Order: sequence, then structure tokens, then C-alpha cells
Amino acid sequence: MRECQGPATVVFDKTLTEYDFGVDHPMSPLRVDLTMRLAEQLGVLDRGLRVVPAPVASLDLIATVHTEALIEAVTRAGRMSGGVDLVHGLGTDDNPVFRDMHHASAHVVGASVEAFRQVWTGESLHSASVVGGLHHAMPDRASGFCIYNDVAVGIQWMLDQGAQRIAYVDVDAHHGDGVEKIFYNDPRVLTISLHETGQMLFPGTGFPGDSGGKAAEGSAVNVALPPGTADAGWLRAFHAVVPPLLREFDPEFLVTQHGCDSHMEDPLTHLMLTVDGQRAAYLALHDLAHELTQGRWVVTGGGGYAVPGVVPRAWTHLLAIVGGSPIDPHVETPLEWRDHVIELLGDGAPFRMTDGRTPAYRDWREGYDPQTWLDRAIHATRMEVFPLHGLDPYA
Repeated sequence: MRECQGPATVVFDKTLTEYDFGVDHPMSPLRVDLTMRLAEQLGVLDRGLRVVPAPVASLDLIATVHTEALIEAVTRAGRMSGGVDLVHGLGTDDNPVFRDMHHASAHVVGASVEAFRQVWTGESLHSASVVGGLHHAMPDRASGFCIYNDVAVGIQWMLDQGAQRIAYVDVDAHHGDGVEKIFYNDPRVLTISLHETGQMLFPGTGFPGDSGGKAAEGSAVNVALPPGTADAGWLRAFHAVVPPLLREFDPEFLVTQHGCDSHMEDPLTHLMLTVDGQRAAYLALHDLAHELTQGRWVVTGGGGYAVPGVVPRAWTHLLAIVGGSPIDPHVETPLEWRDHVIELLGDGAPFRMTDGRTPAYRDWREGYDPQTWLDRAIHATRMEVFPLHGLDPYA
């Protein structure tokens, strides 16, 4: 990991867990609570990572991305229980209505935009909002557990301040379709999404040919990975696509979404990464931020539904890297934290911060095997997008 000297923050307060679709919903707010507890008990919040409070986003701020009709529908739905508004994606199994939905969703937006503000102003070199990363929300409708698209609002806020080149890298197992769509025609924003192929997984989009609008060819990049892709294949794909494109784009700011539902234990997806592989991706993105953007890095959470086994460990590693003091993967999880998990869920918790794997991958430059689905997927993305950036897809 590159040396990291600048100040770093995480935007959080406990009421952010009010973004809660109910006890039977996969996206449990316990993901966030257990992450912050684990980070605190491992000393992550005492080593270079300052906690700052999360404001609630104003209507005007949310409206820079979302339609007035959606905001009104979310506000109205939150005043009742069990409401349905299919036009705006509300009241579905994915997005059930809950009381005060607008306030809770606006709070998530406010938290993430504060992370963007921290980095924009230089108050923080790195800033994280683990409650954020709600990348599926569309301008006019909620989608995929995401009511408002906090990432898109944050990127738009930076553009409105004068940013000219923002790179967004999404490592969630699901395609970052909302962020891509919102900036599909804006050449100032490069969106890169590595995800399980839409042939197998929601939202069914994100193929190599989806590469940006007429005024922004090459501004959208999609790596559609085969189900079963594990650490070695995922890291091979990442390093074959992400670093060369980021270096050519030369962003002023790096924004990353860290859904950890790519893990082998996640109940909703079919990728096979370990916490160790995910940690390797976080370290790589941190180093790219220092190489290309003078360290200006905004970090959000995202998906991840294996609680407590995966999400708290993955995101605690992420926060430690944001704070400049990575955790040794072989460190034990604190006994107090494990006891809390058992008391809360009646289930055991992981004993160590590792899954016992050492991430390694074969570099793309060592050869391409067209007989494998993974290599065909990587090759398709490089062939589609690299020429649009003046890069040789065969190099």
C-alpha cells in the first residue's frame, strides 16, 4: 500500500440505520451497525480515521438528480405503511415502503455528499460513507433496494462545483446501472462497473457494448463476469481493465462503490470472492487514487447480504485502508464483538479478519485464453472500450 499522509474521515451517525426495509429484507441495517462496532473495537477509528456527523440532504440537493415526482412519491409513501406506487418503484418486494422513508433516504444522501464535500474542500484526503452506494436508483424511480442514488447526487454536486474529470469504479456484484445511466452522456464522468453478468443477475444490464452516449463514447465501461468468478479471476479482470483506463482518463477525483456481495457466502449472487480478495481490490483502488488523483478518494458501501460473516469484516478492512492503517488479515475479531453478534443474532461470528486465502492472479499480459468465459468477457470489454480511449486492446 502506498504511503498515506492525508487526513481521512468516515461520515456516520447511528440514526443512519433508520434506512430499514424491515426484518425480512436482505438489506439489514445491522450490516452498518456491526461494521462500525467492529471498526471501533479494532481501533480503526483511533488510527487516522475521524468520524464526522451526517447531515440530511435538502430537497434541492436530491433534485439535482431525481425528479420532483419521485421525491414527492417517496415522501408520500413514508407517511403510510404498506403503500404501493409501482410507477416510482415503491411498495415492491425489493423496495417495500417504510415510515419516514424520505427522511431516512435523504440522510443517506446527506452522508455521502458530506464525504464528497470533505474531499472536494481538502478537509479530508479520503472520506467514506459506508451507508451509501445506493447505485441502482434511477432519476424517476427507486430500484434494487435503492430509493435515492446518493453516489450520483455526490458526483453531480462535485460537477456543479467545477470538477471536470471524475472516475467512478463500482465493484459491487450487481451492475451499477443507476450511476451509469445518469452520467451516460457526460464525458466528464467515467463509470467502470465489474459485476456478475446480467445474463444471470439483477438488473440484467451492464454488457460491454454499453459504453456511453453519442457525446461520451467510452465513458461507460462494463466487465460482465461469469458466475463462479473467484479472487484470481476477479483480480485478473480488474487489473486488465481498470488501471489502464483510469491512467488514460487522468481523473481529478476517484469515487468507488464497495458492495461486498461478490463474496462466496453472499445469498443473492454467484461470485466466489473471499474477504482477502476484496481487501486486495480496496488496496489497489487506494493506490490508484494516490497515483492519479493526489489521493482524492471518495468511498461508499453498497450491497452485501452475508451478515455477520462478511460485510462487517470487508468494510472494516475498507475503513482501515481509508484511514491509512490496513489491518493484518490474520488479526482476530474482538471477543466483545463476537459476543454481541451471538446475543443479537443467536449465531456465531467469524474468528479472524481473513478467509485464509492469499489473493493472486495471472496478469493479462501473460496471455489470453479464448476458451474461458472469463477471458472472453475481459477481452470483449477491452475491445469495445480501449480504442475509444486511444488504448491498444491487445497490449
